[in-house]
Amino acid sequence: MEEHEHKSDRILQMIKKMRQEKAVVDVNVKTAKLVVFSLDGELFAFEGRYVREILIPTEITFVPGSPDFLLGVINVRGDIESVAALTVLLGMPSSKSSAKNRILLAEDSEVRSGVLVESIDDVVDVPVDAIKPPLATINGPISQYLLGETDYRGRNVVVLDLRKLFKRFGTNGR
Repeated sequence: MEEHEHKSDRILQMIKKMRQEKAVVDVNVKTAKLVVFSLDGELFAFEGRYVREILIPTEITFVPGSPDFLLGVINVRGDIESVAALTVLLGMPSSKSSAKNRILLAEDSEVRSGVLVESIDDVVDVPVDAIKPPLATINGPISQYLLGETDYRGRNVVVLDLRKLFKRFGTNGR
C-alpha cells in the first residue's frame, strides 16, 4: 500500500508541475490588434490602432464628381465623414447590401474616412510575429495595399495597410 501512495504522490507532483509550466506566459510578446472583416467571402483585417469606430450604415449621400471608390458622405454626430467602397479600391466585385454591413471609421495622421465592409468578424490581438509577409502570388490592385497575412480560426486573413489605402484618397483616386 505504501508503494501505491508513493506512486500517487509522484503523479500528483507531476500534475502540479505540468500546471505550473502551463501557467507561465511570456508577457514580452508584442501583439497587434486587428479588426477582422469579410469582403466577398474572404477575410481581411486593418490594424486596430487606425480604426476609431465601427458604425451601422446610415444614409450615404452621393457627392457628384467624387472618385469611383467614394460612395458619398455620412453624418456622424454632426461630423461629415466620407465613406469609401473598399471593394472598388481592391478591384473586387461590389458588395451586396445587408444587415451585417458595417462602416469602419478609420484615421491616420492625414486622412479620416469611413470604409464600407460586408461584416465584422472579430477584433483580435495577434502576436506581431504571427503576421507574415504577403504571398508574392497575390496580384492585381490589392497587391499594392498588402501589409501581411495571418491565420484566424484556421482561415487566412489578408492584413491591409490602411495608410496606403488612404494615400490613394489624396491622389483623387488615381
